[in-house]
Amino acid sequence: MKYCWIDTELLQKSGVTKDLQAEWNWIRYHIGGKMFAAVCLDDATGKPVYITCKLDPAEGDFLRRQYEDIIPGYYMNKVHWNSVKAEGNVPDALLREMLEKSYRLVLGGGFSKKKQRELLEGEKKDAI
Repeated sequence: MKYCWIDTELLQKSGVTKDLQAEWNWIRYHIGGKMFAAVCLDDATGKPVYITCKLDPAEGDFLRRQYEDIIPGYYMNKVHWNSVKAEGNVPDALLREMLEKSYRLVLGGGFSKKKQRELLEGEKKDAI
């Protein structure tokens, strides 16, 4: 996979955990039990196919029109989720920004301010 930094970078974020959703063959990244990113693996080879993250709908639509390797979320809500082809030509800096925005969007959208503080100060755990 072109974006080999993803796992290390995402697990450095406060409160992030990951697991393997075996039925889907996805490595999922969560904040407070809510998924904000996933690496979708090929069933036959186990190699990454897509990196999926959540964005504001207008921004996701804009990026999909700018980059052919950004598509509506693979097996996800096509309005809120976007997938980047793992061997695509999306710049690393843009994918990093997308993943950071997804993290912040999920953190800010589903938790009280108190819970957000707890998650940001909490221990990072790795479920895989």
